[in-house]
Amino acid sequence: MSKSGNKKKYLLVGLAGLVLGFSLMIAFNYVWVASSKNESCMMCHYHPESDASWKQSMHYNSESGVITDCAACHLPPKGSFDHVKAKVTTGLHDFWSYLTKNPEDIDWDVKGELEYAQTIVYNESCKACHVNIFPAGLSDDGVTSHLYYEENEEALNLQCISCHLDAGHYNPNYKHSSMTEAPVSNEGKELYTEATTVTEFKNFEETIPGTAASIRMVAIPGGSFMMGSPENEPFRNADESPQRNVTVSPFFMGELEVTWDQFWAFYGDTMSEGRTSPETIYANNQREDCDAVSGPTPPFGFPDQGWGMGERPAITMTHYSAQTFCQWLTLKTGKKYRLPTEAEWEYAARGGTSTPYYFEGSPKDYTNEGFWNGLFGADTTVINSHVIYVNNSKNRTQDPSKMKANPFGLKNMLGNAMEYCSDWYAEDAYSQMQDGAVDPKGPESGTEHVVRGGYYVNDAAQLRSAARGKTEHDAWLRTDPQNPKSIWWYSDIKGIGFRVVCEVPEGVEAK
Repeated sequence: MSKSGNKKKYLLVGLAGLVLGFSLMIAFNYVWVASSKNESCMMCHYHPESDASWKQSMHYNSESGVITDCAACHLPPKGSFDHVKAKVTTGLHDFWSYLTKNPEDIDWDVKGELEYAQTIVYNESCKACHVNIFPAGLSDDGVTSHLYYEENEEALNLQCISCHLDAGHYNPNYKHSSMTEAPVSNEGKELYTEATTVTEFKNFEETIPGTAASIRMVAIPGGSFMMGSPENEPFRNADESPQRNVTVSPFFMGELEVTWDQFWAFYGDTMSEGRTSPETIYANNQREDCDAVSGPTPPFGFPDQGWGMGERPAITMTHYSAQTFCQWLTLKTGKKYRLPTEAEWEYAARGGTSTPYYFEGSPKDYTNEGFWNGLFGADTTVINSHVIYVNNSKNRTQDPSKMKANPFGLKNMLGNAMEYCSDWYAEDAYSQMQDGAVDPKGPESGTEHVVRGGYYVNDAAQLRSAARGKTEHDAWLRTDPQNPKSIWWYSDIKGIGFRVVCEVPEGVEAK
């Protein structure tokens, strides 16, 4: 073939390649754009509330008339490598889920919670539209919060969605504002005028004067037990040893963790607007002659997360807030209420048993860890009747009334919500403790406090009677813009609550 013929051949091939390449680019761009439209998203992400909640949100019904689509929030800004990466990985994941999963088996409520939202909403996308985060008309609280965000975004990994959870999908249970009054009203309810008189060491119902709230208290007999876990206990941790023989004096303990009904009674009776300096409030509350307690400042939003109140455990409060509740309860009733020591808590949780749980079964029987249980599932019939944990919680606290009590008559000692103890945490606390100790109170000082019991997202391995945990002060207060004012009252951790102890009144013979 002549040189001119070869040139024509190469030219035609090159032209065909250009046409094909250009066509592929057009097709790719079409697919890329089309797959970013709401209609495309809804093909896989369809559920009854999705579209409706979006159309009720501020991103659909905005004053500007601008409608924000799915991709604007759920992908990084266009033109960035992160946008391409997120779109490809998310698209492949969603397509696979579309092919393999039944929408009816997906817990859509969990998909609407903050922990999940933080993984699929990007600060950069928010700021691409909201360039000015100090617009005209922004409230004083908004200015304070946004200044805190600007100063701590990277250091604390703050997320816009942490405070603006309802921006893209309307949630009637979420309130983007400070709560000004207790959500539980006493209207139409009979208020107690006197606290319960205790003359015998037996269970009683504590009535809180001036409120409609009461607390069921269980008489816990004194005794000795081995505190900590033996070396052969599955999933044990180093801070659970060495085991110590400990004696505990009799006391009363709440049948349940403090409930929302009880906490809102405290809030309504003591709420502080923050006009008094934190230092003054703290000093006044610590005085022995204190005749009134200054309580929590108004929380931002509803701390119950929209999960329900009533007898569900009150959650998100700080250790100081729990202590102040006990101080308030002491003043209201004339009895000595406080948080349990770690020794009292474990003794009460065991209920006279020495096994990993107060009910039958080993952690190996109930854990989701390991090949066999992970593949075939664990037999959770027994544990499900006693404990609210990852396998039956639906990723939130639950009403504890259906759970079986332990041998002492206490419910939810293991699960539902972690519980504060009065002790400072130390990894070697048991090494510091004398064998045969009577009513030990833990280390004299520390930076974090002991928490016990595990909570609703924990595996069975973390819910053993001997399992220990600790507060994470800085991590649990990341999004508090009012530091230090509200630092004492509310935290970011949703799985924390507390249970009260009442010391045996003078003159009452305890067994």
